[in-house]
Amino acid sequence: MLISPDLKIFIAGHTGMVGSAIKRNLISKGYKKLLCPKRQDLDLLNQSQVENWFKDNKPDVVILAAAKVGGINANSKFSADFILENLKIQNNVIENAWRFNVKRFLFLGSSCIYPKLATQPLREDYLLNGKLEKTNESYAIAKIAGIKLCAALKNQYGFDAISLMPTNLYGQGDNYHLANSHVLPAMIRKFYDAKTKRIDKVTCWGTGAPKREFLFVDDLAEASIFVLENISADNKTLYDDLGNFCGLLNVGFGSDVSIKDLAKLISKIIGYEGKIEWDESKPDGTPRKLLDVSRLNKLGWSAKTNLETGIKLTLKSYIKELRTKHLRT
Repeated sequence: MLISPDLKIFIAGHTGMVGSAIKRNLISKGYKKLLCPKRQDLDLLNQSQVENWFKDNKPDVVILAAAKVGGINANSKFSADFILENLKIQNNVIENAWRFNVKRFLFLGSSCIYPKLATQPLREDYLLNGKLEKTNESYAIAKIAGIKLCAALKNQYGFDAISLMPTNLYGQGDNYHLANSHVLPAMIRKFYDAKTKRIDKVTCWGTGAPKREFLFVDDLAEASIFVLENISADNKTLYDDLGNFCGLLNVGFGSDVSIKDLAKLISKIIGYEGKIEWDESKPDGTPRKLLDVSRLNKLGWSAKTNLETGIKLTLKSYIKELRTKHLRT
C-alpha cells in the first residue's frame, strides 16, 4: 500500500459531510494517527495560522475536504463568498502541504467543474472545454483552480497530488437547510416535514426534468482511501494523451435519475402521500450531469450503495439528528 496506519493524516474539513465520512472510514480501517484540529484552533482561511500548524504538526498525508458549499440558491446569491473563501482555503492548504513535504495529497472537487452542455457522460478530459453553469460558476472556478494548482505542483516539483471529482453527494451529516442545501437533502426535509405536519402538498423547484447522478458519501470516503492506498500520482491513467499530468479522477455511481423521479422515490420512502407540485419559475440548473467513471472503475474501485438504500440510510441519520436536537432543547 502507498499509505499505512502509522502515517499522520490531516483531514481538512473533518466535521463536514465528506470529511466526517472519510474520518469514519479511516478509523474503521485501523488508521489512528488522524489530525483533526477544531476550527478555533485552525482557521483554514488564515494563511499564517495554516503555515504554523503545518510547521508544528508535520502531517504525512493531507485530505482536503474543506470547502464552502451550497445549492443553486446559495451559489447564486453569494458568488463572491464562494470563490474567495474556497480559493483561500485551497491555496493555504495546498501550498503548505507542498512546502512541508507531505507524502500524499488528495484534493476533493466537484462535478460542477465540467461545461454545462458537455456530452454525457462527463469525461475527465472535458475540463475547460466549454462554458460553466452560471448558477455555480464561482464555486466551479475555485475548484478548477485547485485542480490546476495540484497538477502544476506535480509537473514542476513532483508533488504527489491527486484530485477526485465526486458527483452529487448525500448521506450522514448533510445540510438540510431548505434554501441553501442541495436538492436531495432539501427534498428529504421537505417531504419529512410534510408527512409529520400533515401538509397536503409539497412544492419543488424547477420542472423536475434535469437528470442528476447521486453518490452516497461513504462510497466517496471508500474511494478516497482506495486512491490513497493504491494509486500513485505517477499512474499513467492520470496523464493525458500528450503525457501531461492532469491528476484527475471522476467518482460517481455510474447512472442518473430525473429530479422528478427522485422526488417520487423520496416521498415513497418517507411514506408521504400528498401532492407534488413544481415551481417552474425557479431555475433547473444544468440539464444533465452524469460522470464517466470508467477510469476509476478500471483502476479497481466502483460504488456499492444504490440510491434507494442510500436514501434510507440518510433518512435514518436525519431523523436521529432531529431527535438529538430535540433532546438538547
